[in-house]
Amino acid sequence: MRFQTKNVHFQEKLDTKEISKSKPIYQTSAFSFHDLEDMEAFFSGEKSYMYTRMGNPNTDDLGKGVADLEGAEAGAASSSGISAILAGVLAVAKTGDHIIATEDLYGGTYQLLAREIGNFGIEVSFVDFSNRDEVEAKIKHNTVLLYTESITNPLLRVEDLEELVSIGKKHGLKTMVDNTFATPYLIRPHEVGVDLVVHSATKYIGGHSDISAGVITGNKALMKKVKGKISNLGSNLGPFDGWLGCRGLKTLSLRMEKQSSNAKGLAEALRKHEKIKKVYYPEGVSSRGDGAIVTIDLGDDVDVYKFFRQLSWVKVVPTLAGVETSVTHPVGTSHRPVPVELREKLGVTPSLVRISVGIEDVEDIIEAFQSALQ
Repeated sequence: MRFQTKNVHFQEKLDTKEISKSKPIYQTSAFSFHDLEDMEAFFSGEKSYMYTRMGNPNTDDLGKGVADLEGAEAGAASSSGISAILAGVLAVAKTGDHIIATEDLYGGTYQLLAREIGNFGIEVSFVDFSNRDEVEAKIKHNTVLLYTESITNPLLRVEDLEELVSIGKKHGLKTMVDNTFATPYLIRPHEVGVDLVVHSATKYIGGHSDISAGVITGNKALMKKVKGKISNLGSNLGPFDGWLGCRGLKTLSLRMEKQSSNAKGLAEALRKHEKIKKVYYPEGVSSRGDGAIVTIDLGDDVDVYKFFRQLSWVKVVPTLAGVETSVTHPVGTSHRPVPVELREKLGVTPSLVRISVGIEDVEDIIEAFQSALQ
């Protein structure tokens, strides 16, 4: 199947006499058995489900659906993007190991790696991943993992994934990439050899701002470890959120096509506006488009608080990727946990605005921002 067909037909068919066109919601904490021998069949692998923390048809469908689109052998869903990242890291690294992560990360990921992972006895170094020499200089005898984002949040630097994999293979390291902004519609990191790919499925995978979920994909051996971490840490996704995630995933292609097209139009229009100091929007990401996020630096001459108040129907939120256009203030939300010195080094300034472009008419989106700037 081609991408858009796989995007719709990823769920397993039901082995029952009555087959619902839509997959039912298995809203249950556990599954019943005929007797003890029947329950033992779960542990021998003859039966798939016993207790929803260990697996559920709806959450498994979401993991499988994203894995199919990413070109991975297996996938698993979890309660959030952060929990998926944690499960992936702990599937690779143990006490005494060392991780190297790009310094221009989503603030929640930075907080996880800088302030929580150390409690597991794992050391983390943050490095400028655009500088190969700097990355290699940080590699130590106990380094096990390189971590980055395919398109970084919020400045939209497009990672050189082939270079990342090259460094990893040279030094025998695993690689892990957050593909939330690009989605498999634009970039599929496994195709160049990345070991683990993670998504905040809360964003474009779900697509409608009505779930909190994460998905991680990789080969069967790694994913067996990941699934064990999700179950043992209690970070499983609930069945209803899994079902909603699958429903949203089926329209990923349509949404990303429209949102990427709208984002390109908005970026081109804002580049011409004298009130804006800088527009961040990548080029050449994929033949399908360049993503649905536009970041702008308003500079010192614009009152950012007044700008947010003038955005009429555009929603002010701390997140992204719904079908409605929205804005956020990275310094005050997504990158609040990042030290001020690092934010300043990266260019995450108080005048920076991240725009998540929706599926509305592009002319209305452009007019809303031009009006607010005026």
